[in-house]
Parts: sequence; C-alpha cells; structure tokens
Amino acid sequence: MITVNNLSLQYGGTVLFSRVDLQFIAGNCYGVIGANGSGKSTFLKILAGELEPSSGSVEIKKKVRMSVLKQDQNMYDNYKVIDTVIMGNSRLFECGREKDELYLKEDFSDADGIKAAELEEEFAELGGWEAESNASQLLQGLGIATSYHDLMMSDMEPRQKVKVLLAQALFGTPDIILLDEPTNNLDVNSVVWLEDFLLDYKGTVIVVSHDRYFLNTVCTHIVDIDYNKIRMYVGNYDFWYDSSQLMQRLLKDQNKKSEDKIKELEEFIRRFSANKSKSRQATSRRKMLDKLTMDEMPASSRRYPWVGFKMEREPGKDRLFVSEVSKTIDGVKILDNISFIMGKDDKIAFIGGNEIAITTMFKILAGEMEPDTGSVKWGVSTTQSYFPKDNTEYFNDNELGIMDWMRQFSEDKRESYLRTFLGRMLFSGDDVYKPVNVLSGGEKVRCMLSKMMLSGASILMLDQPTNHLDLESIAALNNGMDDFKGNIIFTTHDHQLIQTVANRIIEFIDGGKILDRAMTYDEYIAIKRAQEAGN
Repeated sequence: MITVNNLSLQYGGTVLFSRVDLQFIAGNCYGVIGANGSGKSTFLKILAGELEPSSGSVEIKKKVRMSVLKQDQNMYDNYKVIDTVIMGNSRLFECGREKDELYLKEDFSDADGIKAAELEEEFAELGGWEAESNASQLLQGLGIATSYHDLMMSDMEPRQKVKVLLAQALFGTPDIILLDEPTNNLDVNSVVWLEDFLLDYKGTVIVVSHDRYFLNTVCTHIVDIDYNKIRMYVGNYDFWYDSSQLMQRLLKDQNKKSEDKIKELEEFIRRFSANKSKSRQATSRRKMLDKLTMDEMPASSRRYPWVGFKMEREPGKDRLFVSEVSKTIDGVKILDNISFIMGKDDKIAFIGGNEIAITTMFKILAGEMEPDTGSVKWGVSTTQSYFPKDNTEYFNDNELGIMDWMRQFSEDKRESYLRTFLGRMLFSGDDVYKPVNVLSGGEKVRCMLSKMMLSGASILMLDQPTNHLDLESIAALNNGMDDFKGNIIFTTHDHQLIQTVANRIIEFIDGGKILDRAMTYDEYIAIKRAQEAGN
C-alpha cells in the first residue's frame, strides 16, 4: 500500500497540487490522467521518491519493492540486454555480481567462502537461479527475440530499448509498479501482452497513459489531476469520462429534483457496469461501481475542445485511385507497387511498424512527394485537407498571432467569428494573440485541426494527429472524426480511435507491401492473433 498524506508541490510560486490524501492498494491498477502540464509525471516521481514534495508525505511499508519504468533509453548502454532486465531487481543483480566476483578471486579465503555461502542463500531466496529464464520470458513477450538477449544495449534500436526498459520494470514480481507512458512506441502485440500481464498482476500498478483503450482495459481506478487537486475515482477511463459529463449536466440542471438525479445516476452506473468492459478487471470493478454514491462521482470542471469537420459539398462516387505506387528513399524501397481504391463510405486506418512508409504514402497522397512509379488520382469533385506528422513549417518561422494565423485559412475574417471558433478550441482572451512560433506541441495540433475544420474538405488525411494531445483533446478529435460524413485516411497509435472510426485497415508490412482488409481494428487484430497462434 502507498499512503499519500497532505501532499503539496509548488514550483516557483506556482502550485501544481495541494492537500492530496490518497491510498493505493494492492490488486488495483490506477490510471493517472490530467491536462498536459498538470503534473502527472511529477506526481509519479514523488511517489517513486525521486522528487521531494513541498509538504506532506508518501508512506510505503518497509521491504516493499517498487519498480519504476526508466525514461533514459541510453543509461544502460554498457550492459547486456538480459542483465538490464535483471537489474530491475537491483539487490538480486548486485548479489549475483558480488558472488561471481568472489569466485574469481585467486586468493579465495575461508572468510570469502562464508560470504559466498551467505550470498548463495540470498541469491536463491531472491529467485536468482530463475532470473535469466524469467527475464527472457518477459523480453520474448514484448517481442524481443532470444537472439538479442546477449547483445549490448548500445546495439539495440530505440524502439527495442523501450521494450527492454519495460521488461526491467516488470521483472521479479515487484510489489508496486510505476509506469509513465508504457505503451509509447509499442506495437499492437506488445501492448496486448502488457495488458494481459497487468491484468494478472497482484500488486499495485500506477500508470500515466494517453492510450484510452489501455486505460479502459487495465484500470480499476482513475486518479484525476485537475485544477491543483488530485482525486481518485472508481472505474476505468470511459466510466470517468461519461460519468463526469453526466455529473456536469446534472449539477447545471438546478430545476431537477435530487431524487430524479439520483435515479438517473443509478441507471447510468447499472448500464455502465454491465457492459463497458471485457477485461478481467470487470467483475471487481463492477462490484466497486455498484457501491458508488453521488458524492463519489467525478464532477470534473475540465474544459474540452470542440472538433467538428463539415464538407462544403458532397463529392461524386469517385474518391481516390492509387495505382502501382513505388518509392525508394536512400536506396531502400519504402513502397513497392501499392494499389488501392477508396470507396464512398471508407474511413481507412494505415497501421504498421514502418512509420516511414506510412508517412511517405501520406506525402504522396498530399502531393508533397512524387512516386518513382505509379499514380495517385483523386476524384474531380473531391477536396482534401492534410494533417502532416511534422508541422514545423507552419509555425517555427512564423511570428503571427493565433488569430491572424487562423485568419489566413478562414473565409470569414471577422474577429468575432474567429474568437468564437478559437474559443471552441480553448484559445480565449489574450491567448489568441500569442505568436504561433512559441506554442506548445498540443496547441500547434489544435491549430492544425482548426485549419482543417475551416477547409470544408470532403476527404481528411491525418498522420499521427494524437501526438502531443491530452486525453480531453483526443476524445474531442475522436468524436469529430467519428461524426464526419466524408472520407478519412489516418494513422495513430490510439487503439480506441482506430476501432471507433475506421471501417477498413491497410497494414504496411515488410518489403513495402500492404495488407488491405475491410473490417474493424479489433476484428483485424483477432484475425492476426489467430494466424500467429496457428503458426
């Protein structure tokens, strides 16, 4: 158990959070959420003992082992992959190292023999003889083949290093696991494996993540950092989101009788607990939800942007024809003879580990890059709007304020109109005059989405639009894309966005080829897993 007592943190006169009292209990998984800059990662550092709070305390029982996902990918470059994982239990690793050094001594004494025997006993108690086998299983579960286990970390690619550090955090059955964005840069199979691991884990998990599907699958509780407060609520992210929206509406509805509010709340909890989760956490979570009272529901005051795309005109039946497109970059064939046709109702998700191939395809579709061979033909009545993965050219050398930047893309130039529009995207007051070259990553993304909304395009192309966005903005984007009546081609790491929006999956595979299937993302994953199990 972790007990947080009257915790406060202040940076240079700015209060991140104050008077926080929480308890984290074994057997539960806590998802920490909050707007960008609210202090989610900072809160984890305080729990891990890496940062001192301004006041208050974090109490953890003695002999409780805590494991933390490291963020520095290069800190273990001088160690082997397998040893890096075992270092997740630092005492076990040191015990093994001390033991081995003793046995290498040329003048091995009786005292050394006694010390070695003590170390052997401790090593066995810590599970040392099974350590390499257990570490290997974790690595394989995350997609790191055994041929890599004895390599040096310096020889591993960044995406592989992330997996090794995650295996390190999970190694040796720690009592508490702290994970900051563990699904970043993980492929689908690795995320599914991690979900299964955490669902079976008996200790305490505290995780920061922008992946709503992941939070929905593994979390029993949500810890919300909002307006200098940190509050804990029962349920996964969807329950927190839906119930907070309901509570805001009920609290605003002053004319409604309190018994009617309670009745509506009880019905909501009943519906949600019955069908909102397929995970193994569902049963225990449902029992907790059934005990909720109105006072324990999340009445969040957090603001959400509004994202809505509308076509100026409906295009004809011809949308997009991609014919035998190939592209080689720096001697490597990125795309090899790619062909597909986009139909009237298609919302296509590009997926796959080769993000260079996906971005190259987007650039060719947007006319920013020419294919070596093949062609791209848009329907004559279509219009397209493109969200690039790298938006640097739109902002870095641009000193325009947000208002004037947006005015370039709007037919209605009036400040009153633009203020209304920008207000929906959470730019208000003097914020609308802030130069766009000093905006944060999330603010730039909201500007790019605003530009797309103003375009009135019938076809949207979005390359990683959720990068830099907080959960509130991702949810708003998800709603906007789901409601859009035109065509969409997009790629993202957000499982829920793909599952709820896409009705067709195009996977970019090795050799510059594609697999093209008309189905939902979950259906596609189920087929892939069945095929892998069959092999």
